[in-house]
Amino acid sequence: MKNILKLLLFSFSLFTLICSCEKDENKIYFQGGTAPVLTASAQGSIDLAYANSDDEAVTLSWTNPEYKFASGVSSQNVSYLIEIDTAGANFTNPNRQSISVSQDLGITFTQGQLNDWLLNQLVLVPGISHNIEMRVTSSLTSTATNLESNVLGFTVTPYAIPPKVNPPTTGELYLVGDATSGGWNNPVPVPSQQFTKVSETLYEITVSLIGGKQYLFIPLNGDWGHKFACKKTADQSTDGGDFGYDWSDNFPGPAIDGNYKISVDFQRGKYTVTKL
Repeated sequence: MKNILKLLLFSFSLFTLICSCEKDENKIYFQGGTAPVLTASAQGSIDLAYANSDDEAVTLSWTNPEYKFASGVSSQNVSYLIEIDTAGANFTNPNRQSISVSQDLGITFTQGQLNDWLLNQLVLVPGISHNIEMRVTSSLTSTATNLESNVLGFTVTPYAIPPKVNPPTTGELYLVGDATSGGWNNPVPVPSQQFTKVSETLYEITVSLIGGKQYLFIPLNGDWGHKFACKKTADQSTDGGDFGYDWSDNFPGPAIDGNYKISVDFQRGKYTVTKL
């Protein structure tokens, strides 16, 4: 009886070993790929002009990374991420522009598109020459297979464009809401709830805010006729975001009481809230 049990145990172990080997043989191993090679239609510099905003600024092209597995060249769809950043930032700038491309091996940017990214995403000063860099990174959706291309450098001079949101014609801006000490009373107390006009398109204020409340920007103290607001309070970050003229919802205030700096950038159509 013992011999029979030993024989059965040996047979089961041998069967398990064979199955394990077969599973290993059936695994499809990633064998690598070749980093895409990035080229551009423009060399050295990219011309930008408001009158030519619909014209081509630059066309980027790159090679297929040819991802390979043990079973051969991958037939999976390859995704690409194009990044545009200031020179020397090594693509770590939180304001860098990223563009996703699926499967294609090239893309064309108009002068208007590129200029908009330079001004409103990278926040570059118009009318001044800047050095920027571009690269493309390939990847397969289900596998950690990122491959970075070479980096191309360009000199660009962005042009000024009309602001995303028209600045207040009054030249003034005020803060109102139950997140402030003045509550929803209008007119609001000044100068404590009046923004400082830093430039034609930038207004800033440092103010004490009450946590968990809301607020708005108004262009004329004492007048509810117009406001600057967000589209939906529930979807808006307490750190800021997009805003517009006479949009429907209040801005959500920060979660906790404290002193905050609010910057309202009409050029970009964005505001930021920073705890001090």
